[in-house]
Amino acid sequence: QVQLVESGGGLVQAGGSLRLSCAASGRTFSNYAMGWFRQAPGKEREFVAAISWSGGSTYYADFVKGRFTISRDNAKNTVYLVYLQMNSLKPEDTAVYYCAVPLGSLESLVAEGGPQGPQFEYWGQGTLVTVSE
Repeated sequence: QVQLVESGGGLVQAGGSLRLSCAASGRTFSNYAMGWFRQAPGKEREFVAAISWSGGSTYYADFVKGRFTISRDNAKNTVYLVYLQMNSLKPEDTAVYYCAVPLGSLESLVAEGGPQGPQFEYWGQGTLVTVSE
């Protein structure tokens, strides 16, 4: 059974930092990208960042460029880790953050007009990030 479990959310003041983690397990995710999305109260879910299997390629939403960094660790064959380092947080970053895995490479997602939510097959339960003024 595929499981994606996020952690690391919490309450932080504007200008602060948080590091989110996600552990994906239950199947082989070799050659697949991994990504982060978020959904703020009353808003639609939006793409945040994605990373290729090797970690050599990344893709960010414009509103997080220069502030957020995505990385991953494939060292363990059965658990795939992806991280989101969030710096210079703003109140508008308040949202539930979701880890997700598509059934394809980052290159294929971009070629198909993504990364976008419908391209992702597996989703975590989310972790809440609250940024206060």
